[in-house]
Amino acid sequence: MAIKKLIEVALPLEAINKEAAYEKMPGIGPHPRGLHLWWARRPFTAARAVIWASLVDDPSSHPDQFPTEEDQNTERERLFKILSNLVAWKNSNNADILEEAKAEIMKSTNGNPPALLDPFAGGGAIPLEAQRLGLEAHAHDLNPVAVMINKAMIEIPPKFAGQPPIHPGKSDLDDGRGWSGAAGLAEDVRYYGEWMKQEAYKRIGHLYPKVKDERGKEYTVVTWLWARTIKCPNPACECEMPLVKSFILAKKKGKQVWVNPLFENGKATYTIHSDNDLNVQNGTIGRKGAVCPCCGTPVEFSYIREEGRLGLISARLIAIVAEGERGRLYLSPTIEQEQTANMEMPKMAPDGEMPTQALGFRTQAYGINEYKKLFTNRQLTALTTFSDLVVEAQSKVISDGGSEEYGQMVGVYLAFAVDRLADFSTSVSRWSPTNEKPMNCFNKQTISMTWDYPEANPMSNSVGSFSTIIDYIAQCIVQLPTVKECGYSRQFDAQSDCELRNVMVSTDPPYYDNISYADLSDFFYIWMRQSLKGTYPDLFRTMLVPKAEELIATPYRFDGSIEKAREFFEHGMLQACKQIYQYAHEDIPVTIYYAYKQSEADGSDSQIASTGWETMLSAIIQAGFSITGTWPMRTEQISRSRGMDSNALASSIVLVCRKRPIDAPMCTRRDFINTLKRELKPALAKLQASNIAPVDLAQSAIGPGMGVYSRYSKVLEADGTPMSVRSALQIINQELDLYFNEQDGELDKESRFCVELYTQCAFNDIKFGEADVLARAKNTSVDKLRADGVLYSEKGVVHLLTREDLPVEVNKDKGIWLLTQQLTHAMETDGVDGAAKIVKEFFTSEPERAKALAYRLFTLAERRGWANEAFAYNSLIVAWPDVQSRAADLSAAWNNAEQTEIWTSGELFSGEG
Repeated sequence: MAIKKLIEVALPLEAINKEAAYEKMPGIGPHPRGLHLWWARRPFTAARAVIWASLVDDPSSHPDQFPTEEDQNTERERLFKILSNLVAWKNSNNADILEEAKAEIMKSTNGNPPALLDPFAGGGAIPLEAQRLGLEAHAHDLNPVAVMINKAMIEIPPKFAGQPPIHPGKSDLDDGRGWSGAAGLAEDVRYYGEWMKQEAYKRIGHLYPKVKDERGKEYTVVTWLWARTIKCPNPACECEMPLVKSFILAKKKGKQVWVNPLFENGKATYTIHSDNDLNVQNGTIGRKGAVCPCCGTPVEFSYIREEGRLGLISARLIAIVAEGERGRLYLSPTIEQEQTANMEMPKMAPDGEMPTQALGFRTQAYGINEYKKLFTNRQLTALTTFSDLVVEAQSKVISDGGSEEYGQMVGVYLAFAVDRLADFSTSVSRWSPTNEKPMNCFNKQTISMTWDYPEANPMSNSVGSFSTIIDYIAQCIVQLPTVKECGYSRQFDAQSDCELRNVMVSTDPPYYDNISYADLSDFFYIWMRQSLKGTYPDLFRTMLVPKAEELIATPYRFDGSIEKAREFFEHGMLQACKQIYQYAHEDIPVTIYYAYKQSEADGSDSQIASTGWETMLSAIIQAGFSITGTWPMRTEQISRSRGMDSNALASSIVLVCRKRPIDAPMCTRRDFINTLKRELKPALAKLQASNIAPVDLAQSAIGPGMGVYSRYSKVLEADGTPMSVRSALQIINQELDLYFNEQDGELDKESRFCVELYTQCAFNDIKFGEADVLARAKNTSVDKLRADGVLYSEKGVVHLLTREDLPVEVNKDKGIWLLTQQLTHAMETDGVDGAAKIVKEFFTSEPERAKALAYRLFTLAERRGWANEAFAYNSLIVAWPDVQSRAADLSAAWNNAEQTEIWTSGELFSGEG
């Protein structure tokens, strides 16, 4: 019998989720992900936790060492402490903590840890963390950009670990600093990147002139701000109409700067204003279309799109941002500055048509249908210049004493810098008035149309410049783990056999039709190819990223056929899972990340499933795996209701899989349901006790539910046909509903009435007669509920009082419904402290029962699309450990104060005696 691993029994989810959410926050400093952008990356800390917990034995697997449950729990807590320290991002390169974690891996693998394979390596989080933990890492992907990212993270740094820089200026550096890990490599990247900038300035520096203020003083331009323009469709006007979302350039406390457009004879001039008392003119374009600022004519998007297709959208310079003596300096545009940018497209601009209907693309309808059209001609000139200089820099490294291989590898990171420059140097990037800086194009996995846009100065030393990009990438290289284990990154199709065997497999596969990686990555590929096709000719042999074999259900690749796209994805994912089965080590579970919402209405509450989940689970089970667990790894912070409103996942679900025994039995539908009822209820109770977020509960229930389904070779329906995964998912969800309904039976009768009424109409009106019938059925009355302060009943109309209208005073005898709403309201208005003050008043189980009801109410609200309601209940439960902790602190403080008062009174009394 296989030894159970920690991930198959228990995990310190709270610690893992906290660090995963922290790691995704902006502003945490240099990070390996900063080497090159990739979409929907898993947090590196979460990948680290999953790999480690998949290798380390659970104490229950060693009853000889840990004979009692208490012994096992004690040992498990010790492992949890190691894992909690390991996942903290600040400890990523802490040698002592890493050695302690590696020692546990060696102990559980008899000193012979397996290699790790990620067949869908993407952004490289999983292979890198495997390497950090001492494993030989194999990263496979079809996409050349992903292959290069993984090479830069796991393949190149170990080859040159510990080596000092080779550039001519190395003698000026402090030799006492040491060159551990990839520090020497990073220093050379910084040096040769700066050399590239200086060479680029010699060739194209004249295209980036300084700007003078009204006194004639010169300043370096940080950003030029442009607006697209069209001709007003009104024949009586026909002015040059700017398309501007907002004229505000800076918006901070005490500082507001904006552009004021003035029109004369249909031509606009733009001036800068910073008087906080003046009204800022509204933007000219929004969600519904545009408005001509000259004549007020509404302009539909259809007209703007047609102008774009005809090549009639132009651009005007509306402001200049310079580096002032005390921050940003905003200046009005000049004819000289605008004319400098007016140039021909460079002959070496890369070719490549954008897809017509791919996911995430929004510009083609406006005539921007080639990748080079995403850039201004000056941006194209800069990017082609820097791309050419990558090749020259590689040669310079070699002439300065580096090996040919080393010169080529330094060039990889320099090419990444050009890609990052492209991300900040497009006509579809954005200007942030709050941060007063240009933002990159890919703030999400789309290429979206922008109307006013920044053009960052690559020759400056500010955001979006080549110098800041090079420095940041060099800092990110230093953050890579110091390891000796070499990694391997190769272009490979996950459906084919790479001939690896007995390896650990952990992977984050594509999500059905969520992200079109191949199409999006063409944005970077066209520049990377120009720089690196000489270094990696086979990898960059095609003009654009290969797409035919990419596993994604994209109908446009199948002549618009949704069915053919679905069949392609299902077949491909099944083949990939069969290959994973061949690779997988018998003693180590396979872990598969999935971030797809598992519940999606098919027409009624009882018919719940989703194509993405069904396809993924079907492929895993048909390939021969059984699912032994699912863990919700929170990778985003749930801090606003928009996530609920868009039905977004709070977490990635990690599926833990084992090879199903060849002689696994069959069972009937009835046997499956009976076993499910027996095993799902305690599993759900355990999940609730662990304080799992309600938004994650349904996903987590898949684990024990599909664990029952997948342990059998087949589950037979009454007619003898095999039960489908879709049917199994629907049954699991039905059992989840029954579980919550049973919990309703533990409520007081008044609360049962409130839950039923909430289920039917939330806080909306219902006729008195209907409410009275419902109340009698629950053995209570409308009058009592009104007296309790939870119900409105006047003039034949009844409704539940909203949280804002409920009594503020907590009454321990008024039922769980009222307590749940008061706790939820306190959390909404006063946060953890507010809820804790209520919990402090109870010494019984009522608060825990209120928490259980919040789970139930979340499920109801989510099913009915009540986003704000679902968000409120989810927020309460997610914060529950903090609420309990704060309540305990308040109780302790109150008890200490009371004890002090008793002591003081006693001293006074004895003194009088």
